[in-house]
Amino acid sequence: MQNKGFVRVFAILLALVCIFYLSFSFVTNKYNKEAAVYANGDSAKESYYLDSLANKKVWLGYTLKECRENEITLGLDLKGGMNVILELNVADAIRSLSNNNKDENFNKALDAAYARQSTSQRGFIDLFVEEYKKIDPGASLSAIFSTFELKDKITLQSSDEQVISVLRSELKSAIDNSFNVLRTRIDRFGVVSPNIQRLETDGRILVELPGVKEPERVRKLLQGSANLEFWETYDFSQLYNSLNEADMVLARMMEDQTSEGEDSANTDNTSVAASDTTAIASPDALADVISEADSLLDQFGTENEDALQSADELSKQHPLFSILMPNVYNGQIIPGPVVGVASKQDMAKVDSLLNLRQVREVLPDKVLFRWAVKSRDENEQYFELYALKVTNRDGSPALSGDVVTDANADFSQDNMRRGAQQVVSMEMNAEGAKAWARLTKENIGSSVAIVLDDLVYSAPTVQVEITGGRSQITGNFSVEEAKDLANVLKSGKMAASVNIVQEDIVGPSLGQEAINAGVISFAVALVILMIYMCAIYGLLPGMIVNGALLLNIFFTLGILASFKAVLTLPGIAGMVLTLGMAVDANVLIYERTKEELRAGKQLARALADGYSNAFSAIFDANITTMIAGIVLFIFGTGPIKGFAWTLLIGIAVSFLTAVFLTRLVYEWLLSKDKIKNLTFTTGLSKNFLVNPSFNFLGKRKIGYLIPMVIIVLGSISMMTIGLNAGIDFTGGRNYIIRFDQDVRTDDLRNSLDEQLDGSVSVITIGSGNQVRVSTNYKIGDNSASVDEEINEKLYEGVKELLPAGTTLQQFTDQYIQSSQKVGPSMADDIKNSAVMAVIIAMFCMALYILIRFRDWGFSIGVFVSVFVTTLCIIAFYTLLWKILPFSMEVDQTFIAAILTVIGYSINDTVVVFDRIRETIKDYPKRDRYQVINDALNSTLSRTFNTTLSTFVVVLCIFLLGGTTIRSFTFAIMLGVLVGTYSTLFIATPIAYEIQKRRMAKKGIVLEPATAKK
Repeated sequence: MQNKGFVRVFAILLALVCIFYLSFSFVTNKYNKEAAVYANGDSAKESYYLDSLANKKVWLGYTLKECRENEITLGLDLKGGMNVILELNVADAIRSLSNNNKDENFNKALDAAYARQSTSQRGFIDLFVEEYKKIDPGASLSAIFSTFELKDKITLQSSDEQVISVLRSELKSAIDNSFNVLRTRIDRFGVVSPNIQRLETDGRILVELPGVKEPERVRKLLQGSANLEFWETYDFSQLYNSLNEADMVLARMMEDQTSEGEDSANTDNTSVAASDTTAIASPDALADVISEADSLLDQFGTENEDALQSADELSKQHPLFSILMPNVYNGQIIPGPVVGVASKQDMAKVDSLLNLRQVREVLPDKVLFRWAVKSRDENEQYFELYALKVTNRDGSPALSGDVVTDANADFSQDNMRRGAQQVVSMEMNAEGAKAWARLTKENIGSSVAIVLDDLVYSAPTVQVEITGGRSQITGNFSVEEAKDLANVLKSGKMAASVNIVQEDIVGPSLGQEAINAGVISFAVALVILMIYMCAIYGLLPGMIVNGALLLNIFFTLGILASFKAVLTLPGIAGMVLTLGMAVDANVLIYERTKEELRAGKQLARALADGYSNAFSAIFDANITTMIAGIVLFIFGTGPIKGFAWTLLIGIAVSFLTAVFLTRLVYEWLLSKDKIKNLTFTTGLSKNFLVNPSFNFLGKRKIGYLIPMVIIVLGSISMMTIGLNAGIDFTGGRNYIIRFDQDVRTDDLRNSLDEQLDGSVSVITIGSGNQVRVSTNYKIGDNSASVDEEINEKLYEGVKELLPAGTTLQQFTDQYIQSSQKVGPSMADDIKNSAVMAVIIAMFCMALYILIRFRDWGFSIGVFVSVFVTTLCIIAFYTLLWKILPFSMEVDQTFIAAILTVIGYSINDTVVVFDRIRETIKDYPKRDRYQVINDALNSTLSRTFNTTLSTFVVVLCIFLLGGTTIRSFTFAIMLGVLVGTYSTLFIATPIAYEIQKRRMAKKGIVLEPATAKK
């Protein structure tokens, strides 16, 4: 083998990279176990423990946070949690940019574009412009968008291209702002390892929240509109005495509670007058308190009981200031609106203390306290508390954010002594400019806080009265901070709602079951595959293949970790499937080696020729499967992308391990004279399919007839019964509910029909006590209350099956194992993408075969074969979905299975075509009919072994991999069988038919008279 040195070095380097990235998973797993022990079941304490170590260097100079970013992340179907796809209403955003223009044609065009968005891959703005021009061909876009807010960007003289450019920029800004707002909300929500990313479709954002147990709270959090406000502020010196009084009031309350034995529930009945508090501590005294608290905090983590007792005493003497460190330095109050700093875990306690009635009585009536959005330290543990001033009688802010028309981050060149610094420029409309001038005039020397979602993003100090509505905010910003602030200021500009268009919730128990099922199916499939290879080819050849399979798993996991990929249950299925496909390469090599040995060659030469002759077939087979994987990755979403990604990596790795590394092993064994009499056979396989002579082409008419009958029956069933379309394609909601006892689906359906207006289906899934309820009830309703309403209706419908006294909350938390929602627009997108993916995959396969084999016959044979295979699988699904005892839904996973089958079936076909091409090249005058029959027979042993090994592997996933992917694996099992049949009786015979017709035109007869049947 050439380039052995390169292969060795590459394999070693790849192994080192994989070890490096996989090590992060072991490190994070160690700390996760420590956190679980520390928390003892309390998720908040577990999160706090991990957050407290987030910036501690724990491995090779990496912090725990960085280690967690580099580990293999489990998908929500394995870990449990919530997966949401949000969609910004792009039509509303465009309408907002036009200042809600009432032009009839404009609004019709927006509505038409919105309707087309679900069935088109083009951007919304392109669709809108196209629809607008259809309705009013001579209209100018500038007439709609030359508003006061966009006066500096669009004028009446602006061309349509200029307007479109501005609209794209403004829409991107709106999406960026929504993304930033969501990211901040999620960060403050306290989820461990959240994932938020923009999707390709305009205005769509994916949010993954592992371990979430409050989906209703999350829905409100994600769909709430961004609320930008400008507030006047207090200076800390104005509140210093009041906060000190509050601290002393709290101390007295605690003392009274201790002495009288009252519990905290009676706190509100305690009356403490502000005038009773006579001792006012000085800033120096407060500095001493803070210094004492810091020294005690430094001793926490040690086993110093005196320090802990002193800390407890400090919290009694200064209940507020022991957790809210006042903003003083060296005994001096620091000017500004920041009154103090608290650790992340104490923020909620500070809020509760400041909101007590007794505390509010000693504070100014017009003060509001709000936390900073960003921490003040690198470890993200300490946050500043701002004091805002209420100046309006109704409690509203001094100025709302909807007056902001534009904001940009840029570098200031004004202060040359300090060099260029990052600033944020802001513009307001006419109404806002007047209010801003008054606000800044009244607050010269004071700060104005910029608040979004009740979090302070910035509090710049007003230097002079600002007129004209244009302002510049400075503050030692980094580039990222300035950009974030600019996006925040733009948040009041877009009146566009954000709706949940797809939602998946998986409970932790269901996630653990999925992990167990995935691991068990993987282990069983691997063991069976290893035993099979040893049983068919002998112990040593089998163990060499098995070693390659283990390396395949190691490399696949390492590469997944290096790309920070998410491992899902379909991803595990993809890994198991690639093991079956990886075996195919070695089966090809071993079968070719056996042929060379039968031809009388020595072992070393037979092995070399076996690897060499099998290479082109292995290469083509892997490329065709990768094409299917790439199409699946482009058009798939969520777990299906994970499956595609795992499949692609597994195929690439299997090429390395099966073709190159196993050959290195054999060459080393030969050089050491370790092997002499290998036959690559066993007693079980020695005489199996040796020199078969089945007349495949002679039986081709019968071969055509069988799939045609299946397709016709399927067509009849499609017109009468139809397919069991999943909510991915129809829109709707799925709920998996687990009861304490077995239930009858008919009874449950009748009960739920009354609650959900008859739009309900109920099937048993997994076991007799677990059902899946599907409904499209109010699927188009995006109001915040609709999910709660459906939960209540489900609860009422199943109440009789629950233990007496079970509450709605208990039902939601304990009995609903998972839920899924797909909105109508998302369903249309998924359905159209799925159809397009299958069509594109078919044409890509046919094109590749044409390029590789340069014969239309082969290309058309492949296309017809995969088309027939696809139709047969669909036919089986429409014929069997009401008969078989598991869900056979046609959804995203079904399409993933179809595409996988397309790749697999062509894998099979390419091997036969490659043998035909090889034989014709060596014997161009040999009878073509016999050449093709011989090719089919000579590869029959490989076809059988590959089909059986892959089928057994997929069968393991089907039986042991869990109910959620059973339909997916069933489709692949059908595809393995039907795809193999199509290779033998459809693809190859059709290629022969086309070649025969082409040659007949030249006067050449391919088929001998004795062969016609």
